[in-house]
Amino acid sequence: MVRLTREAIDLAALTGAAAADGALCLFVGIVRDHNRGRTVVRLEYEAYEEMALPLMEEIAAAARKRWPVTDVHMVHRLGSLAVGEPSVAVAVTSPHRDEAFAACRYAIDTLKATVPIWKKEFYADGEEWQDERP
Repeated sequence: MVRLTREAIDLAALTGAAAADGALCLFVGIVRDHNRGRTVVRLEYEAYEEMALPLMEEIAAAARKRWPVTDVHMVHRLGSLAVGEPSVAVAVTSPHRDEAFAACRYAIDTLKATVPIWKKEFYADGEEWQDERP
C-alpha cells in the first residue's frame, strides 16, 4: 500500500498484515506543536500527486529489492492537519528486525528527501512554507 490521503491514516491497516511475519517496523510522523522556537497551530501539506505516488512506489520497490523484507507500506497525509495528528507512516514487515529497521529508515528518509510533498506551518503569529516549493 502506497498512497496519499486527505483522511486520517489508518495505522491498524498498516500493521495488520504483519501478524505472522516476525517483525514489523512502524514509523509515524506526528504534527508537533513547535518548530524553531515558534508555536505551531496546524500544518498543511500539498503534493505533486502525479509525481509523488510513482516515486513512493519506487522507494518501496527499492527497499524490497535491497533488503529481504516482505512488504513496505507508505501513507502521507495531504491537506490541513492538527497538532498531534499522524502526517506520514511507513510500515515494513520482515522475518527479522534488522532488515525491517533498515528498510523503514531508508523508506522514510528517501520519501522526505525526494518526494514532492510540501509542508506549510501555521503559527500563532503567521505562516511559512518549510521546504522549497515550485
